[in-house]
Amino acid sequence: MTLRLHDTATRTVREFVPINDGQVRMYQCGATVQSAPHVGHVRSGVAFDLLSRWLRISGYDVVLCRNVTDIDDKILAKAQEEGRPWWAVATHYERMFQRAYELLGCEPPTVEPRATGHVTQMVDMISELIDAGHAYNEDGDVYFDVRSYQEYGALSGQNIDDLLPAADSATDPRKSDPRDFALWKAAKTPDEPQWPTPWGHGRPGWHLECSAMAQAYLGSQFDIHGGGLDLVFPHHENELAQSRAAGHQFANYWLHNAWVTTAGEKMSKSLGNSLVVEEVLKRVRPVELRWYLVAAHYRSNLEFSEQALVESAASYQRVEGFVTRAVEQAGIAIVPPDPSVLPVEFVDAMNDDLGVPAALAVLHETVTAGNRALADSDADTATLALSRVRAMLDVLGVDPLSAPWNTQAGADGQLREALDSLVRSELEARQSARQERDFDTADVIRDRIASAGIVVEDTADGARWSLAGES
Repeated sequence: MTLRLHDTATRTVREFVPINDGQVRMYQCGATVQSAPHVGHVRSGVAFDLLSRWLRISGYDVVLCRNVTDIDDKILAKAQEEGRPWWAVATHYERMFQRAYELLGCEPPTVEPRATGHVTQMVDMISELIDAGHAYNEDGDVYFDVRSYQEYGALSGQNIDDLLPAADSATDPRKSDPRDFALWKAAKTPDEPQWPTPWGHGRPGWHLECSAMAQAYLGSQFDIHGGGLDLVFPHHENELAQSRAAGHQFANYWLHNAWVTTAGEKMSKSLGNSLVVEEVLKRVRPVELRWYLVAAHYRSNLEFSEQALVESAASYQRVEGFVTRAVEQAGIAIVPPDPSVLPVEFVDAMNDDLGVPAALAVLHETVTAGNRALADSDADTATLALSRVRAMLDVLGVDPLSAPWNTQAGADGQLREALDSLVRSELEARQSARQERDFDTADVIRDRIASAGIVVEDTADGARWSLAGES
């Protein structure tokens, strides 16, 4: 099966055909850095990191541009609220987003441009739109004329006459149509952020920023544009309209990940139900949060709950436990994951619009077979199962023996060696007590081990132990 992706523009799952053989150019709408990242924010980062990984494993050279919106009305409002410069607010939260992406194992994009570094390109695009009759200047405010672009509303599947006025300037009587949106906003006071342009000093509109940055790094036409489902309208609709109106083909495929919801509502600050990443990571490990986010299909809403998070973490720990046991018991050397051993069923699932749920079914079946092989002391079968499991985990970005998780695994390994020495001493004392028929002492030792969160399994090859949740 060749790769097929759901294209928002056509509302169909289409076969993916890149513009240039062997290369994929992709733009992901990144963060507007005005608050700490919550789980809903980072789901998009994880979803498109997964897509990038799968494209690379499929043999493509991937150029990923993920922008940073560092000038926006929300950032200015946050700066006023916090009583510090807007650029300090933007820098502070940009670092928090970068840290969240890193913690969740998202590989860095090829380029991560900031909006404030691309005003020249934005001014050039505005000039193109004005010259083509698609934009107009009103006292330093420049608006896009939505009526001038006949296909406006096509991406989101809406009729222009049914749309509400543009939120950024809904009541401006100077606009030709209330749905016209701002490309450039004139400065109202001398102390607000502003850049010089032929239309006066001011700052860019949000939608313009992404069009200019995408074109600067990916060209007039590129393969994939991605982002959260909430961006389809108006942001991506406006991006598409202004880019096409300026004479650029823009994106061939549009991909959107669904929301993280709580009690059925989209997770957002305004609802007061946001879960900041750094707080969630106090309850589960970063790799477990990534597993939770990647396990659901990217186009399905993910209902967040503490119970679901804990259950998901336990699911990952069972898979991780197999990897650890296979390496320990079968004496398997740790080598980089090998994508050539990926099961055909897993590959087919991933090629079907990144069908992770179906892919995970293959993963769990392989883990079950691997555990059975370990129990039967079948080292060859266990080794093959481990290779396949690690290859699948690597696709998902959660292989415990690969970066970034193996860095922590090294420290954990030292701790585990020390713990193993202590547990073995206890098990030897317990065995001696049982041989002497001192069952009371043996039971005390057993209970002491259990109270420490250690599970002991008596096998034909002797007692083996694991931490609770690993088995």
